[in-house]
Amino acid sequence: MHGRAAVGENRQESARKGQPITIGLLWHSLNSGNLGVGALTVANLTIARQVAEEFGLEPRFVVMGARDRQQPVIPLPGTRPVPIDWRALRPGGTIWRAMAEVDCVLDIGAGDSFADIYGPRRFSFLVISKLLALARHKPLIFSPQTIGPFTRRPYMAVAAFVMGRSRALFVRDELSRDVARRMAPSAAVTLAVDVAFELPFEDRSHLRGGPLLRIGVNPSGLLFDEAERGSNRFGLSYDYARLTRGLLTRLCLREDIEVHLVPHATSNRDPRDDDGALCDRLAAEFPGVVRVPNFATPSDAKSYISGLDLLVGARMHACIAAFSAGVPVVPVAYSRKFGGLFGLLDYETMVPVTGMNEEQATNLILQALANRAALADQEAAGMRRVQSLLAGYRDTLRSTFLAVSASA
Repeated sequence: MHGRAAVGENRQESARKGQPITIGLLWHSLNSGNLGVGALTVANLTIARQVAEEFGLEPRFVVMGARDRQQPVIPLPGTRPVPIDWRALRPGGTIWRAMAEVDCVLDIGAGDSFADIYGPRRFSFLVISKLLALARHKPLIFSPQTIGPFTRRPYMAVAAFVMGRSRALFVRDELSRDVARRMAPSAAVTLAVDVAFELPFEDRSHLRGGPLLRIGVNPSGLLFDEAERGSNRFGLSYDYARLTRGLLTRLCLREDIEVHLVPHATSNRDPRDDDGALCDRLAAEFPGVVRVPNFATPSDAKSYISGLDLLVGARMHACIAAFSAGVPVVPVAYSRKFGGLFGLLDYETMVPVTGMNEEQATNLILQALANRAALADQEAAGMRRVQSLLAGYRDTLRSTFLAVSASA
């Protein structure tokens, strides 16, 4: 018997078939209005379930994340949501009790929330929840995420303390890896990639290549509002509202194109950060476009995107959905996480944060439209890199699940 097969068999023998394992998914969400957070949750849960079932374990999941009642709960069997607020984090609260029932904790930090740029309240939530896991002596794994930026020493010290006591720390870009290693030299930091590339979906690629090119535009309500108010807190070198309207004007003039407005983040509480509300406005301004209805789940969104011929996306996880479904995509970057992620996959076609005006950005998008086949080939190569980057994460889950099941 080959050595690798023997190791797999020995691992399987160490777990009893049908043995339950309870996995805590920290800073995930089953009902966030931002489908990016939902994509992280479903994809990470899918990976964890696959790994557990390799050894005959029966996984159960406790999903701990920000309280959000605005969307229907994603229907995933074997999951129990535990909302996080100040009351939940207090001594003896629901998070403390939830940590007692899980065997290990996979903390994804809502993708990019483990930083100090969002203010003390969110940072406190992130840190306290991690400390509760450690206090319960549960293996804490940082699932692939962005680390930082951190700019203030007190925050850096606390963050370094938590990272240094994790079982493993996976990052989704090289800058995050460098930040984590510099802040917490003792932490086991490994470069991986965003788990949302593994989001399951229904393949609708048969809809591509018709007489009308189906071009998706995923507009960001947040960036549009920033541009209209003139605040530009992301430091873009172009006016996002003018870019969006100008691009739609150019696309709608072409008789070989059908434009689809694709929302990916909605909010009943903050209309300024609601892609759906913006899609309604733009559909009224451009009557010939298809206003795609808001999606109930991230897999629904990815399934729809998989039938497009090109996506211009301002939400990172809409871009990841396109990339992993083989749909040529032009990300409209508003932070370093775009360049870090897609640069890791050698995919350079994107509107950068700085260095372009509206006309240059529009021309780049139209050039990408003409070069769709070449972009699809780059994505195929990038997806092979994704599998390689996620292999180490899967191996860590394997060893962790087997260790906790053996001690149960």
